[in-house]
Amino acid sequence: MKMKINTYKPVFGERLLYILVWSMAWLVPILNSKMMSEEHVYLINMFTAWGKLFPYLFIFIVNDALLAPRLLFRKKFLTYVAVLIPMLVAIFYGIEHYNDSLRYVPYAGGDMYVIHGRASFTDLAWYWNVVAGFFLAVANSGIKFIFKSMADEQKMVALEHQSLQTEMAALKYQINPHFFMNTLNNIHSLIDINTEEAKRSIIELSKMMRYVLYDTENQVTDIHNDERFIEHYIALMRIRYTDAVDIKFECEGDIPLGGKVPPLVLIVFVENSFKHGVSYNHPSFVHIKLHYDNDFAHAEIRNSRHENHFVSTGGVGLVNVRKRLDLIYGEDKYTLDIDDKNPKEYIVKLSIPIVK
Repeated sequence: MKMKINTYKPVFGERLLYILVWSMAWLVPILNSKMMSEEHVYLINMFTAWGKLFPYLFIFIVNDALLAPRLLFRKKFLTYVAVLIPMLVAIFYGIEHYNDSLRYVPYAGGDMYVIHGRASFTDLAWYWNVVAGFFLAVANSGIKFIFKSMADEQKMVALEHQSLQTEMAALKYQINPHFFMNTLNNIHSLIDINTEEAKRSIIELSKMMRYVLYDTENQVTDIHNDERFIEHYIALMRIRYTDAVDIKFECEGDIPLGGKVPPLVLIVFVENSFKHGVSYNHPSFVHIKLHYDNDFAHAEIRNSRHENHFVSTGGVGLVNVRKRLDLIYGEDKYTLDIDDKNPKEYIVKLSIPIVK
């Protein structure tokens, strides 16, 4: 089975540059005639100048379509030079030899227009034309290499972005099943205790599932949506624990219009605060405070600690959140501080940039 080798295809910007350059080159004879104050721009003069320009155009097309992509970009440098130089010599020497007999051409005015027997846009000897043609090919190859490098870099950025999106989605979906499993366990425990509260819990859970299914596909989501998701979760916890646990949820500051944050980041810490901070045998509390300023969203989560409920700062959920934040913001664009020094209290502080 033969492996197909992908060749470089010029991008729009590269083609546009070539079109502009060659358009200017073809206009030079006309502009030059006007600058020489000729009363008329004679077609014979134009055709003669364009005829001298045509070999360079031919060299450009061959180099752009064949030599550079098939030889130079495949690192066949010696073969590239071995093909290019003889081609240039054959073109310019052959044209000059052919034009040696064409010195004078009559035109409609009855006089004679002198044509120098050279094969270039100027009146250089054939070997200087070879040098000019070589530099033309090299310049064309250099431009192609620059655009190729830019295209390759854009592809790498796109692939990295796709890889990051895939990894973030995987991390997010590792969190969701764990969260819903715990919530369903909470509802299950309510069914035997209070049927009406269990029904309310199912309604709250349906709202949360709608958010997870439809509002978290993108990398960021509206802050209001994520805040309501936390509110629904806390409502479930209030139903479960009633007044046995001191639960507080506060929001301060104005949310910037259209402000967005990564979805399902805060729920891990909120869930842990209830999982590890609530005891049926000791007074317990969970205090959640959200604060917004123009550029950042701040969250502070405090919960009580008990001897048998010490949470590890290296849990799977916390590790996944750190990875997601690193992928989205980079390691230096957000702050996550976990204070577990106090044996009676566990504190999490998170500050993330608000996307506008």
